[in-house]
Amino acid sequence: MTETNIDIIDRLAGASEGARLEPLRARRPVTKAQAQQSYLALFEPTSVADVSLSERLAVATFVALLHGDAVAAGHYGGLLADAKSGPAIAVAIDTAAKAATARGPYGHFPAGPLSTQAQAGPVYQVAVAEAAILGPRLAAALEHTHLLVFHPRDSSPEALQRLIDAGWSANGIVTLSQLVSFLAFQLRVVSGLRALVAA
Repeated sequence: MTETNIDIIDRLAGASEGARLEPLRARRPVTKAQAQQSYLALFEPTSVADVSLSERLAVATFVALLHGDAVAAGHYGGLLADAKSGPAIAVAIDTAAKAATARGPYGHFPAGPLSTQAQAGPVYQVAVAEAAILGPRLAAALEHTHLLVFHPRDSSPEALQRLIDAGWSANGIVTLSQLVSFLAFQLRVVSGLRALVAA
C-alpha cells in the first residue's frame, strides 16, 4: 500500500470535488498536513511488530462501518481484501459490524450530578463464527474498538486486561487506541467537508 502522495481526507470527502475542496482545506494547511502524516504513520508504519497491517485495516474498516461511512469502509475494506488473508477477514469484519451497530454514546457515571446522563447500551461480543476467522487478537480488538466508539466512559483496566490476555502488547494497545481515535477524527472531518461541498 503506497499512497504517500494522495491526501486521504480529500479522497474520502470526494476527489471529484477537488476544485471545491481545495479552498476549504487550504484554510488549515498545518491541520491538513498533520492529518495526512497521522494516516501514513498508522497505515504505512516503519514497523508492524505490535500491530500488523491487516489488523490495522480490519480495525479501520470496522470503525468506518460502525460510523456508517460507506466510502471510508470501501477504502479500508478494499485495502484489507488485498492483504494476506484479507478477503476472509474482510467478510468477517462486515458481518461483525452489522451485529455491532449501535447509536450511543453509552456509559455510566459515578453517583453525582452527571449520573442522570448515564445511559445503558449493548456491550458487543464477537460471535463465535467470526471469532474463528478473526482469531483471539483481532476479536478482542473489535470488542475494544466497540467500547471506545460507543462506551468511551466505560473504559477500564479490566478492558485493557482483556486485550493483554488476547496477546496484545502495551505498544499494540496504544496503537489500537490511536487508530480508533484517528478514525473518529478523520470521519468527522470528511463528513463535515462533504456537507460543506454539498451546501
